Amino acid sequence: MIRLDSISKQSGQQLLFIDASAALQRGEKIGLVGPNGAGKTTLFRMITGQEQPDEGQVLVDRGVSIGLFSQDVGEMSGRSPVAEVMDGAGDVSTVAAELAALEAAMADPETEDLDAVIERFGEVQGRFEELGGYALEGRAQEVLAGLGFSGEMMAGDVGKLSGGWKMRVALARILLMRPDVMLLDEPSNHLDLESLIWLEGFLKGYDGALLMTSHDREFMNRVINKVVEIDGGGLNSYSGDYAFYEAQRAMNERQQQAQFERQQAMLAKEIKFIERFKARASHAAQVQSRVKKLDKIERVEPPKRRQTVVFEFGQAPRSGDDVASLRGVHKRYGSKVIYEGLDFLVRRKERCCVLGTNGAGKSTLLKLVAGSTVPDQGTVSLGGSVKMGYFAQHAMELLDGERTVFQSLEDAFPQAAQGSLRTLAGCFGFSGDEVEKRCRVLSGGEKARLVMARMLYDPPNFLVLDEPTNHLDMATKEMLIAALSDYEGTMLFVSHDRHFLAALSNRVLELTPEGIHQYDGGYTEYVAHTGQEAPGLHA
Repeated sequence: MIRLDSISKQSGQQLLFIDASAALQRGEKIGLVGPNGAGKTTLFRMITGQEQPDEGQVLVDRGVSIGLFSQDVGEMSGRSPVAEVMDGAGDVSTVAAELAALEAAMADPETEDLDAVIERFGEVQGRFEELGGYALEGRAQEVLAGLGFSGEMMAGDVGKLSGGWKMRVALARILLMRPDVMLLDEPSNHLDLESLIWLEGFLKGYDGALLMTSHDREFMNRVINKVVEIDGGGLNSYSGDYAFYEAQRAMNERQQQAQFERQQAMLAKEIKFIERFKARASHAAQVQSRVKKLDKIERVEPPKRRQTVVFEFGQAPRSGDDVASLRGVHKRYGSKVIYEGLDFLVRRKERCCVLGTNGAGKSTLLKLVAGSTVPDQGTVSLGGSVKMGYFAQHAMELLDGERTVFQSLEDAFPQAAQGSLRTLAGCFGFSGDEVEKRCRVLSGGEKARLVMARMLYDPPNFLVLDEPTNHLDMATKEMLIAALSDYEGTMLFVSHDRHFLAALSNRVLELTPEGIHQYDGGYTEYVAHTGQEAPGLHA
């Protein structure tokens, strides 16, 4: 359906692709992987014709429809999410818009020539039915509900939604469109666990071709059947899911390393012979023969080492055994009751993950514990010697846009040695000149990494983390999981990343309308015990 034929592409000084080729066939669900800045978004833009390769060509079969979801959703306002989603469905959306205008005209007492309007309404309504318009509206609502929208939100003005919810509307447009090929750039960002699992099921049942990027390994594993890796300007294809790709890549690297070492040993032996006998006339022919042989040998390169970063926590001070206590907590927003008489205790060394359906109060619980919101009734208290670090999405907005990454770290730790701060920056993905970037130009992922670095350098003994893995790439997530696995303190966190949940939790709090259900054991035990991966969704 789509072929990339010997494409080359340069962006500024960086060569993204060099004579690279790959193909997307009908029914394939491909995960596009590669380090940040490797060219994944550029590849999507070339497929949709927004950019052209410098050399080679992108070939799309005649008549193939393509839907692109990207992180840049543009402006939305003045319509409901349902109308916005239906607008992406082609002809039927144009007819729906005219139908809505005619309905308004019929209801307006000022309308002239009402008979003509009514006649036209009948024609347009017939066309709308022909195109399956009424069924489409139901399907639009179904998709939005799957992505976490309540009925009230679906009927409201899309312009009043936050950026994350607008992303979901843009994603719903592509899903409703059901094109022949879907290009999804990080569709798992901004989704909670329930929506993520729903999207997984939708994409598994989708009969078109799919090319997507995602920093969520569980999501990738369950959806894709092939991986295309951008590596050193080339495109390497692996049949299988993400776990197979990782294993295959590791095996290829081991084989290449073994080949490299064997060849190096052989070369050393030949060079030693040449050096030893080059001055002897009796061995001149043998020496010449071996020199020619060495010139002809195609050198095996050692495998390219992916840069892996390691962050180690300093020793956090020990807290008391009772870390955070909530007693008789009541909390409501307007008419919506979040908590009534909530009692809850976090103990030292517990790693509590908080699960709950949309609006159950997961972030509110973390805000109450962190002190960024107060209960209407009841008490929230921290135990003795507790030093808390709170990571929330809004923390990224508090960065000073004019300060550089390095200055931001220096501001937080004025006594720290420069070398130590550079090492810290490197652990969180800011190497070389990247530490001189101003905070205002950082991407969402870069801001999240910087806030995390500032929080973890002088380690608190109680971490309260609200979606800490949002925007983080897989390498940074792995580094964070490895670091937090060795962390000696206490954790209370919300995450939609199942790999993160399973690796780090040892207690689960499930928020339900009936109250809090507590489970000893981590997320893996919760899934085994309840038979579901998230509240309200059965496995």
